[in-house]
Amino acid sequence: MSDQQSRAATHWQRTRNLTFVTLGIWFFFAFFIHWFGAALNSVSFLGFPLGFYMAAQGSPIAFVLLLYFSTRRQEKIDDECGVAE
Repeated sequence: MSDQQSRAATHWQRTRNLTFVTLGIWFFFAFFIHWFGAALNSVSFLGFPLGFYMAAQGSPIAFVLLLYFSTRRQEKIDDECGVAE
């Protein structure tokens, strides 16, 4: 296997792993938190029920942070594997 093929395989493996982690975190904040919203409402955060707060504020904030950190990590992977733009 040539060096180019080796770097391409490493790049694909690391990108795939990052995608799986990103999708797992997205699933947690998109579905898991909302499935247990009624149970979370027994806890109060800043005067609001926690289930409401996570649906209205927490999940969108988590999505923005997830996009930021996954993009930064992908750029680092691209640089390390020599496929950066």
